[in-house]
Amino acid sequence: MKIAVVSGKGGTGKTTVSLNIANYLAENHTQVTYVDCDVEEPNGHLFLHPSIEHTKTVGIPIPAVDSTLCDGCGKCGEICRFSAIVVISGKVLVFPELCKGCGGCTLVCPKKAIQESLQEVGIVERGNANGIGYLAGKLKIGQASAVPIIRYIKQTLPDDHYVILDAPPGTSCPVIETVKDCDFAVLVTEPTPFGLHDLTLASEMVEQIGIPQGIVLNRASWNNELIYKFCRERHIDLIAEIPDDRRIATAYSRGEILIDTLPEYKVQFADILHNVEHRVQQLNKLKIS
Repeated sequence: MKIAVVSGKGGTGKTTVSLNIANYLAENHTQVTYVDCDVEEPNGHLFLHPSIEHTKTVGIPIPAVDSTLCDGCGKCGEICRFSAIVVISGKVLVFPELCKGCGGCTLVCPKKAIQESLQEVGIVERGNANGIGYLAGKLKIGQASAVPIIRYIKQTLPDDHYVILDAPPGTSCPVIETVKDCDFAVLVTEPTPFGLHDLTLASEMVEQIGIPQGIVLNRASWNNELIYKFCRERHIDLIAEIPDDRRIATAYSRGEILIDTLPEYKVQFADILHNVEHRVQQLNKLKIS
């Protein structure tokens, strides 16, 4: 099962939820891989301290034009939606920083004047941390898009055990790339007007992708009715609540795994897993019938 942990904005507790689900599974002798898809600001390693066993460079194909073959027809520029390759006065100009690596220009070139060279966009690290598989990407400084790294990560995911994908914050392309093809999306939010606003965006995004979702309310306190009302109106399950406890913030600031420091909170993460498994099983039965 692949579970994406998502939040409409940063700072809601997405990484806390991801890491503790993975840790709970590992403690119960279940194979699990934690995947840090926030490749612009990965931070799972600060808590897991994994031993890195393998590092892979990830790149995208950038067009390289052979001027001796090119006749300046302009077909390459016509197909590129991002103006990464343009033809001006019969001369081809390439802007690598705009290129998405789709390869369209290479395919349409009638003179076969365009070859592709690999441009590094980042790395992917694979390792292990106390029985938890670890997989994380790191975007190279100056690169504009995190999607190629996330796409590569998802192509290498194990398919024989649990995978917990710690998504980037927000609802942009990297988040969509992380969430699609997952079995379930856990939406982490907090009981504030800002939290509700961004939860709404994230929930609508997951709904458009077409996978089931449930909500984890972090820092639950006196203002919970904001989120309760949202769940009732949208018919979305509230699968767990984590109270507003200063000790949780203290453990996080020290880089500690919550259920190791405060084992009484294991019940919340057991509830998350139980509810996710139950919901996915129900949906699978409906598909079969």
